[in-house]
Amino acid sequence: MNRIATALADAISGWLTPGTPLIVGLCGAQASGKSTACAQLAAHFSGQGLRVGVLSLDDLYLGRTVRAGLAAEAHPLFATRGPPGTHDTAIGIATLDAVKAGHPVMLPRFDKRADEPLSSRDWPLLDGPCDLLLFEGWCVGAQPVPDDLLAQPVNALEREDDPDGIWRSHWNAHLAGETAELFARIDRLAYLRPPSFDVVHRWRCEQEHGYQAQDGAQRAAAAMTDEQVARFIAHYERLTRWIMHEMPGRADVTIQLDAARLPLSVAVRR
Repeated sequence: MNRIATALADAISGWLTPGTPLIVGLCGAQASGKSTACAQLAAHFSGQGLRVGVLSLDDLYLGRTVRAGLAAEAHPLFATRGPPGTHDTAIGIATLDAVKAGHPVMLPRFDKRADEPLSSRDWPLLDGPCDLLLFEGWCVGAQPVPDDLLAQPVNALEREDDPDGIWRSHWNAHLAGETAELFARIDRLAYLRPPSFDVVHRWRCEQEHGYQAQDGAQRAAAAMTDEQVARFIAHYERLTRWIMHEMPGRADVTIQLDAARLPLSVAVRR
């Protein structure tokens, strides 16, 4: 396991209780290493004989057709997946409740190339009772941004496309409502804190460059340019910055990363 996964494994080992399903939320900015850490943790704990599942917040995205309706009804920026309000929280809640109840459950999956959820026939089965579910995502466990901080735009996207704050107020209200109900199912919260928001753009660009190099012509053609990445992550900037500020004070474990995604420190809340 890498150093992030090793630090998380130590914490999770202390949280596990035999016979009681544990849902661990893992929050981290885009391209911070969440998926890699979860894959390594799943292999580690499965190797110990535990039943382990992995669910990404990305796998709860509403498809582009549904988001187009949301964009027409609420605000055009909701056509882009990412912020609260662009996830199927009902399916997420039902999934986590089934895990809590010890039932077998199909774990939702989303096809990012098609920008639509996969058919439920293609979802993997997590046989119950589950010992550990790792629930990862860029804003997993986030709390709403205070209203007084929403007024001033944080970037060009908000200044030009959301000058009246309708979009950001809408997703913030969703974060306080249905998305909060989803996150309330989490038992323990871990946070991978980036050194700054600026480095997130570099990380995400590196991720896209990797797609271009590894996944062949079809994926390379679909990969974003650095300029497209900048606009894409602008949708995430406000909440990412707020998470960086407020989550370390309440997360069960916070791993401070450096610019190379290596842990600088591990803080465990007692």
